[in-house]
Amino acid sequence: MTTQALLRDFTERQIERSRRRKRAVLPLRLASAATGFAAVCVLAFTPLGADLVRGAGSLAGGGWIAQALLGAVALDLALTLVGLPAGARMESVNRRWRLSNRSWRLFWADTAKGLLIGALLLASASLGLFALIRALPGTWWIAAAAAAAALVFVLSFLVPVVFEPLFNRFRPLEAGPLRERLLHVAARSGVAVRDIMVSDASRRTNAMNAYVSGMGRTRRIVVWDTTLTQGEPDEVAAITAHELGHAARRDVPTGTALGALGMIAGTLLLAGALHWRALLEAAGTPGAADPRTLPLIIGIAAVFSTFSAPLFNAHSRRIEARADEYALNLTRNPAAVVSAWRTLAVQSISDLEPHPLAQLWLGTHPAIPARIAHARGWAAAHGVPVALPDPGAAAHPRSDDDQHEHEAADGRPDG
Repeated sequence: MTTQALLRDFTERQIERSRRRKRAVLPLRLASAATGFAAVCVLAFTPLGADLVRGAGSLAGGGWIAQALLGAVALDLALTLVGLPAGARMESVNRRWRLSNRSWRLFWADTAKGLLIGALLLASASLGLFALIRALPGTWWIAAAAAAAALVFVLSFLVPVVFEPLFNRFRPLEAGPLRERLLHVAARSGVAVRDIMVSDASRRTNAMNAYVSGMGRTRRIVVWDTTLTQGEPDEVAAITAHELGHAARRDVPTGTALGALGMIAGTLLLAGALHWRALLEAAGTPGAADPRTLPLIIGIAAVFSTFSAPLFNAHSRRIEARADEYALNLTRNPAAVVSAWRTLAVQSISDLEPHPLAQLWLGTHPAIPARIAHARGWAAAHGVPVALPDPGAAAHPRSDDDQHEHEAADGRPDG
């Protein structure tokens, strides 16, 4: 999209700010992804990972159970440490851009929680997988595929009630005009939701977001408190309608089912790869039943995940566009939808001009200008006028003018 087209909805300052943030963040994201992928490959496709598993297991006697459990913990710790410099650097960048409110104490607490959760899940999966391989040497992959698919569904139920509260505090949206309005929007949609919850995201960020999580009795719509404080009521209603679109179209169950199918496909790929003797020898492991194969398994999963990302991202962008359409049909207020996306882009300093390759590999949502164009197209098709905006009005108190003051001194966001 040309600068002239962007100027329809954003000021020159906002466009330049988006470009400058992309120049600061995109290389870091790519370097982080490349470093993490390279670390996984080194551990997986050389004997280094097998040696790490064996060494960790030796701390508890060296048996296969010890290797399966402690080897998983050691691998999770190693990969976390590899990614830590980039994560800390990204945190610093977000602070300079005034997107992060997180203290370093909270940053380290979040990192520790993520490490513990990852280690627990990986160790449990490792023990279960190698127990299956040892018990069912010829047909383990059938049971493993079924278990992996089931785990995806279980986690979809557990994430909102077990894991999310470990990082954020949630409260029901308080009684008042906004709650009544959002509940009215939900009632019009016909979607049964347990509640509309507010997350204390402002402890960590100034960005805006909302999402739907859980299935069945655990399904709920979560709105970040930053969205409530920085968005106008019409914008919050439009964002909520978008999230209701995900629930109405059963995107969470569908996404979970696709994730389960991906796990089944990955297990089948894994079973075939573990019969490749040259691969096992390169990884320094004697066979599939040996826990020293765990790094190789993680590496195969990483390769599968990396190269299937464009497919899953394309599906994600499609369902996000469909949820936008749902919000437009539900609210019949394209001006509010346009305003919501503009405000979100300005507050979160979104990339207004994503490179096609970056969008292919990293983009889970359509670019904001495309979403705005979609809303304008809907308005034209339905004969609903959308006045040309005042782009500066999208800034809200915190974002544009205040940010410019901090950038003015040396051309960079102030630290």
